[in-house]
Amino acid sequence: MPVKLEFETKPKAIMAINDSFIMIKRSSTHILRNMDQLLGTFFQPIMFLVLFAAVFGGAISNSLPKGVGYLDFLMAGIIIQTVAFGSTTTAIAICNDLQKGIVDRFRSLPMSTAAVLNGHIISDLLRNGLSTIVMVIVGLIIGFRSNASVTDWLLIAGIIMLFTLAFSWLMAIMGVVAKSVEAVQWLTFIIIFPLTFASSAFVPTAGMPKYLEFFATNQPITQIIEAVRALMLGTPIGNHGWIAVAWCLGILIVAIPVATRLFRNKTTV
Repeated sequence: MPVKLEFETKPKAIMAINDSFIMIKRSSTHILRNMDQLLGTFFQPIMFLVLFAAVFGGAISNSLPKGVGYLDFLMAGIIIQTVAFGSTTTAIAICNDLQKGIVDRFRSLPMSTAAVLNGHIISDLLRNGLSTIVMVIVGLIIGFRSNASVTDWLLIAGIIMLFTLAFSWLMAIMGVVAKSVEAVQWLTFIIIFPLTFASSAFVPTAGMPKYLEFFATNQPITQIIEAVRALMLGTPIGNHGWIAVAWCLGILIVAIPVATRLFRNKTTV
Protein backbone atom coordinates (compact mmCIF):
# COMPACT_ATOMS: atom_id res chain seq x y z
CA MET A 1 0.00 0.00 0.00
CA PRO A 2 1.60 3.31 -1.06
CA VAL A 3 2.38 5.74 1.73
CA LYS A 4 1.83 9.44 1.18
CA LEU A 5 4.28 11.69 3.00
CA GLU A 6 2.83 14.84 4.51
CA PHE A 7 5.08 17.75 5.45
CA GLU A 8 4.31 20.66 7.71
CA THR A 9 3.65 23.79 5.65
CA LYS A 10 5.20 27.07 6.82
CA PRO A 11 6.20 30.33 5.07
CA LYS A 12 9.35 29.91 2.97
CA ALA A 13 11.32 32.42 5.03
CA ILE A 14 10.54 30.57 8.29
CA MET A 15 11.40 27.24 6.68
CA ALA A 16 14.71 28.64 5.39
CA ILE A 17 15.64 29.91 8.87
CA ASN A 18 14.71 26.59 10.52
CA ASP A 19 16.65 24.63 7.92
CA SER A 20 19.68 26.89 8.36
CA PHE A 21 19.67 26.35 12.14
CA ILE A 22 19.59 22.57 11.59
CA MET A 23 22.52 22.79 9.18
CA ILE A 24 24.45 25.07 11.58
CA LYS A 25 23.98 22.47 14.33
CA ARG A 26 25.12 19.71 11.93
CA SER A 27 28.28 21.58 10.83
CA SER A 28 29.14 22.67 14.37
CA THR A 29 28.79 19.10 15.62
CA HIS A 30 31.18 17.93 12.89
CA ILE A 31 33.74 20.53 14.03
CA LEU A 32 33.45 19.59 17.71
CA ARG A 33 33.78 15.87 16.96
CA ASN A 34 36.77 16.34 14.64
CA MET A 35 39.72 16.43 17.03
CA ASP A 36 42.28 16.96 14.24
CA GLN A 37 40.45 20.05 13.05
CA LEU A 38 40.14 21.40 16.58
CA LEU A 39 43.86 20.94 17.20
CA GLY A 40 44.63 22.74 13.94
CA THR A 41 42.23 25.54 14.80
CA PHE A 42 43.95 26.33 18.09
CA PHE A 43 47.56 25.18 17.90
CA GLN A 44 48.55 26.22 14.38
CA PRO A 45 47.88 29.97 14.89
CA ILE A 46 49.53 29.82 18.32
CA MET A 47 52.64 28.28 16.76
CA PHE A 48 52.67 30.99 14.07
CA LEU A 49 52.32 33.69 16.71
CA VAL A 50 55.08 32.39 18.99
CA LEU A 51 57.52 31.49 16.19
CA PHE A 52 57.09 34.70 14.17
CA ALA A 53 57.46 36.82 17.30
CA ALA A 54 60.58 34.93 18.43
CA VAL A 55 62.28 34.50 15.03
CA PHE A 56 61.54 37.82 13.30
CA GLY A 57 60.94 40.13 16.24
CA GLY A 58 64.57 41.23 16.65
CA ALA A 59 65.22 41.73 12.94
CA ILE A 60 62.05 43.68 12.17
CA SER A 61 61.68 45.76 15.33
CA ASN A 62 63.84 48.60 13.94
CA SER A 63 61.45 49.15 11.01
CA LEU A 64 58.38 49.51 13.24
CA PRO A 65 56.88 52.79 14.46
CA LYS A 66 58.60 54.12 17.58
CA GLY A 67 57.31 52.53 20.78
CA VAL A 68 55.57 49.60 19.05
CA GLY A 69 56.90 46.12 19.87
CA TYR A 70 56.85 43.39 17.23
CA LEU A 71 54.40 41.18 19.14
CA ASP A 72 51.94 44.08 19.40
CA PHE A 73 52.42 44.79 15.67
CA LEU A 74 52.07 41.09 14.77
CA MET A 75 48.88 40.25 16.64
CA ALA A 76 46.41 41.79 14.16
CA GLY A 77 48.18 40.19 11.20
CA ILE A 78 48.21 36.71 12.74
CA ILE A 79 44.51 36.92 13.62
CA ILE A 80 43.46 37.99 10.10
CA GLN A 81 45.76 35.41 8.51
CA THR A 82 44.25 32.67 10.68
CA VAL A 83 40.71 33.71 9.80
CA ALA A 84 41.57 33.80 6.08
CA PHE A 85 43.11 30.32 6.08
CA GLY A 86 40.35 29.07 8.39
CA SER A 87 37.73 30.03 5.82
CA THR A 88 39.08 27.29 3.54
CA THR A 89 37.30 24.85 5.86
CA THR A 90 34.02 26.11 4.40
CA ALA A 91 35.18 25.33 0.86
CA ILE A 92 36.39 21.84 1.81
CA ALA A 93 33.19 21.02 3.72
CA ILE A 94 30.95 22.12 0.85
CA CYS A 95 33.03 20.18 -1.67
CA ASN A 96 32.89 17.10 0.56
CA ASP A 97 29.10 17.32 0.81
CA LEU A 98 28.81 17.55 -2.97
CA GLN A 99 31.30 14.75 -3.62
CA LYS A 100 29.91 12.31 -1.03
CA GLY A 101 26.29 12.66 -2.13
CA ILE A 102 24.91 14.09 1.10
CA VAL A 103 23.46 17.03 -0.85
CA ASP A 104 21.59 14.57 -3.08
CA ARG A 105 20.06 13.14 0.10
CA PHE A 106 19.03 16.62 1.22
CA ARG A 107 17.41 17.23 -2.18
CA SER A 108 14.90 14.49 -1.40
CA LEU A 109 13.69 16.59 1.55
CA PRO A 110 11.62 19.78 1.44
CA MET A 111 14.46 21.99 2.67
CA SER A 112 15.99 25.31 1.63
CA THR A 113 18.86 24.99 -0.85
CA ALA A 114 20.85 27.77 0.81
CA ALA A 115 20.63 26.11 4.24
CA VAL A 116 23.67 23.91 3.51
CA LEU A 117 25.80 26.95 2.68
CA ASN A 118 24.48 28.90 5.67
CA GLY A 119 25.28 25.99 8.00
CA HIS A 120 28.91 25.72 6.94
CA ILE A 121 29.51 29.49 6.91
CA ILE A 122 27.98 30.26 10.32
CA SER A 123 29.84 27.30 11.85
CA ASP A 124 33.02 28.69 10.34
CA LEU A 125 32.24 32.02 12.00
CA LEU A 126 31.87 30.33 15.40
CA ARG A 127 35.10 28.33 14.98
CA ASN A 128 37.11 31.38 13.91
CA GLY A 129 35.66 33.35 16.83
CA LEU A 130 36.92 30.74 19.30
CA SER A 131 40.30 30.62 17.57
CA THR A 132 40.63 34.42 17.79
CA ILE A 133 39.79 34.46 21.51
CA VAL A 134 42.39 31.75 22.20
CA MET A 135 45.03 33.66 20.22
CA VAL A 136 44.40 36.90 22.10
CA ILE A 137 44.65 35.07 25.44
CA VAL A 138 47.93 33.39 24.43
CA GLY A 139 49.22 36.74 23.13
CA LEU A 140 48.47 38.39 26.47
CA ILE A 141 50.30 35.58 28.28
CA ILE A 142 53.48 35.98 26.18
CA GLY A 143 53.55 39.77 26.33
CA PHE A 144 50.98 41.34 23.98
CA ARG A 145 49.57 44.56 25.39
CA SER A 146 46.70 46.58 23.94
CA ASN A 147 45.51 50.14 24.46
CA ALA A 148 42.04 49.35 23.08
CA SER A 149 38.95 50.41 25.01
CA VAL A 150 35.80 48.30 25.33
CA THR A 151 34.34 50.15 22.34
CA ASP A 152 37.49 49.47 20.34
CA TRP A 153 37.27 45.73 21.12
CA LEU A 154 33.64 45.68 19.99
CA LEU A 155 34.69 47.36 16.73
CA ILE A 156 37.53 44.83 16.35
CA ALA A 157 35.09 41.96 16.86
CA GLY A 158 32.69 43.47 14.32
CA ILE A 159 35.40 43.88 11.66
CA ILE A 160 36.71 40.33 12.20
CA MET A 161 33.19 38.88 12.01
CA LEU A 162 32.43 40.82 8.81
CA PHE A 163 35.74 39.70 7.29
CA THR A 164 35.08 36.06 8.28
CA LEU A 165 31.66 36.12 6.62
CA ALA A 166 33.04 37.78 3.47
CA PHE A 167 35.89 35.30 3.03
CA SER A 168 33.74 32.29 3.93
CA TRP A 169 31.23 33.19 1.20
CA LEU A 170 34.13 33.71 -1.22
CA MET A 171 35.51 30.29 -0.31
CA ALA A 172 32.02 28.78 -0.70
CA ILE A 173 32.32 29.59 -4.42
CA MET A 174 35.60 27.66 -4.53
CA GLY A 175 33.95 24.72 -2.77
CA VAL A 176 31.15 24.59 -5.32
CA VAL A 177 33.23 24.94 -8.50
CA ALA A 178 36.07 22.59 -7.45
CA LYS A 179 35.81 18.99 -8.62
CA SER A 180 37.76 17.50 -5.69
CA VAL A 181 39.07 18.37 -2.23
CA GLU A 182 42.61 18.55 -3.66
CA ALA A 183 41.39 21.14 -6.17
CA VAL A 184 39.80 23.13 -3.35
CA GLN A 185 43.10 23.29 -1.50
CA TRP A 186 44.92 24.62 -4.56
CA LEU A 187 42.21 27.11 -5.52
CA THR A 188 42.03 28.56 -2.02
CA PHE A 189 45.83 28.57 -1.65
CA ILE A 190 46.45 30.67 -4.78
CA ILE A 191 43.95 33.25 -3.50
CA ILE A 192 44.77 33.43 0.20
CA PHE A 193 48.57 32.94 0.19
CA PRO A 194 49.50 36.09 -1.82
CA LEU A 195 46.83 38.17 -0.05
CA THR A 196 48.07 37.28 3.44
CA PHE A 197 51.85 37.32 2.86
CA ALA A 198 51.97 40.28 0.44
CA SER A 199 50.37 42.47 3.09
CA SER A 200 51.25 44.31 6.27
CA ALA A 201 50.54 41.20 8.37
CA PHE A 202 54.17 40.53 9.30
CA VAL A 203 56.19 43.54 8.14
CA PRO A 204 55.40 47.15 7.16
CA THR A 205 54.68 47.47 3.43
CA ALA A 206 57.06 50.46 3.15
CA GLY A 207 60.09 48.14 2.90
CA MET A 208 58.75 46.14 -0.06
CA PRO A 209 59.68 46.67 -3.74
CA LYS A 210 57.56 49.47 -5.24
CA TYR A 211 55.37 47.26 -7.44
CA LEU A 212 54.68 44.92 -4.50
CA GLU A 213 54.21 47.80 -2.07
CA PHE A 214 51.41 49.26 -4.22
CA PHE A 215 49.57 45.93 -4.29
CA ALA A 216 50.21 45.16 -0.62
CA THR A 217 49.08 48.60 0.57
CA ASN A 218 45.82 48.66 -1.38
CA GLN A 219 44.59 45.07 -1.24
CA PRO A 220 41.71 44.25 1.17
CA ILE A 221 43.59 42.21 3.77
CA THR A 222 46.08 45.02 4.47
CA GLN A 223 43.22 47.49 4.99
CA ILE A 224 41.51 45.10 7.41
CA ILE A 225 44.75 44.37 9.29
CA GLU A 226 45.58 48.07 9.59
CA ALA A 227 42.09 48.85 10.91
CA VAL A 228 42.28 46.09 13.55
CA ARG A 229 45.90 46.98 14.43
CA ALA A 230 45.10 50.67 14.92
CA LEU A 231 42.18 49.81 17.21
CA MET A 232 44.32 47.36 19.20
CA LEU A 233 47.20 49.80 19.62
CA GLY A 234 45.02 52.84 20.24
CA THR A 235 46.48 54.75 17.27
CA PRO A 236 44.49 56.78 14.69
CA ILE A 237 42.59 54.44 12.37
CA GLY A 238 42.52 56.88 9.45
CA ASN A 239 40.69 55.66 6.35
CA HIS A 240 41.45 51.99 7.05
CA GLY A 241 38.19 51.42 8.95
CA TRP A 242 35.69 52.40 6.29
CA ILE A 243 37.83 50.97 3.47
CA ALA A 244 37.97 47.61 5.31
CA VAL A 245 34.19 47.60 5.77
CA ALA A 246 33.67 48.59 2.12
CA TRP A 247 35.89 45.70 0.93
CA CYS A 248 34.01 43.18 3.10
CA LEU A 249 30.56 44.41 2.02
CA GLY A 250 31.67 44.44 -1.62
CA ILE A 251 32.85 40.81 -1.39
CA LEU A 252 29.58 39.81 0.33
CA ILE A 253 27.42 41.57 -2.27
CA VAL A 254 29.16 39.65 -5.06
CA ALA A 255 29.91 36.32 -3.36
CA ILE A 256 26.51 35.52 -1.75
CA PRO A 257 24.40 35.52 -4.94
CA VAL A 258 27.18 33.89 -7.00
CA ALA A 259 27.75 31.08 -4.48
CA THR A 260 24.02 30.50 -4.00
CA ARG A 261 23.31 30.42 -7.73
CA LEU A 262 26.25 28.10 -8.49
CA PHE A 263 25.24 25.77 -5.65
CA ARG A 264 21.61 25.69 -6.80
CA ASN A 265 22.61 25.00 -10.41
CA LYS A 266 24.98 22.23 -9.38
CA THR A 267 22.46 20.51 -7.12
CA THR A 268 19.44 20.70 -9.42
CA VAL A 269 21.00 19.27 -12.60
